[in-house]
Amino acid sequence: MRIAVLFPGQGAQYIGMGGAFLDRYEWARAIFAQAEEASGLPLTRLCLEGPLAELTRTLHLQPAITAVNLVCWRALQEAGLAVDVVAGHSLGEYAALVAAGVLSTGDCLRLVSERGRLMEREGQAHPGAMSAVLGLEIAAVEALCGQVEEGVVTVANHNTPSQVVISGDKAAVAAAGRLAKQAGAKVVPLRVSGPWHSPLVAGAIEDFSAFMAGIAFAAPRIAFAANVSGRLEDDPETIRGLLARQIAARVRWVEILEELWRRGVRTFIEAGPKTVLSGLAKKTLPADPELRILHVEEPEQVAAVCG
Repeated sequence: MRIAVLFPGQGAQYIGMGGAFLDRYEWARAIFAQAEEASGLPLTRLCLEGPLAELTRTLHLQPAITAVNLVCWRALQEAGLAVDVVAGHSLGEYAALVAAGVLSTGDCLRLVSERGRLMEREGQAHPGAMSAVLGLEIAAVEALCGQVEEGVVTVANHNTPSQVVISGDKAAVAAAGRLAKQAGAKVVPLRVSGPWHSPLVAGAIEDFSAFMAGIAFAAPRIAFAANVSGRLEDDPETIRGLLARQIAARVRWVEILEELWRRGVRTFIEAGPKTVLSGLAKKTLPADPELRILHVEEPEQVAAVCG
């Protein structure tokens, strides 16, 4: 049975994340040092001490979460885990690309630092909102978004068969939310600093593409599933293009999980803070006795996962 490692994105943060690895391992401190050099930010202090409002700023959070994800990945490597495929949710895709051998750790940290800067810029220039729609399938949510006559609202994340996140102008997101409630859904506004994965932040794509032009992309050594296509991708230049589009494109997480299941993956290991992706997997994948959903964010969990 095949093994996949999944990396979380924004929204999984908390004060203290990564602390146990930093206390124990010099290599963990070295990864954080690389992240601080790439970003010019005091990421160790922000992760361990906060304040949470500062950690959660997109500019700070993207390199911070990525550093924690990379530390968790290194721990699994040190334990000798053999992995067949990797994927990451939104920002988590960057750690997945390091795990796949597409990006170096240093280049990954430079990319997420620039991505965070550009996305914070676009979020300030184009304020918006995001909401989770619970209880409707994606086709129904797409249809509701299409009924909103003014402003921009679109599907941002297809997280589970019945959890869809919408993003766009505040008024348009609210209007789509009202329609969803009328259709029987529960709608939960999300605490975000921008309308991520919507056309409102597409202004970051050109600048980010130009920045990426100086970064080397290699062919994956471990199979890699991409957010924008929902499929396994193995061409470095295709991956580069998808990564630029991902800022304003839909995260096809359900399609990724279903594709991995079809390819024989039965063990899914979330590597990073919290268990958001573990919960999404439980709600998406079949209730099969072979299914194992595991999690690593502390040193003590590594042996249990790799044993």
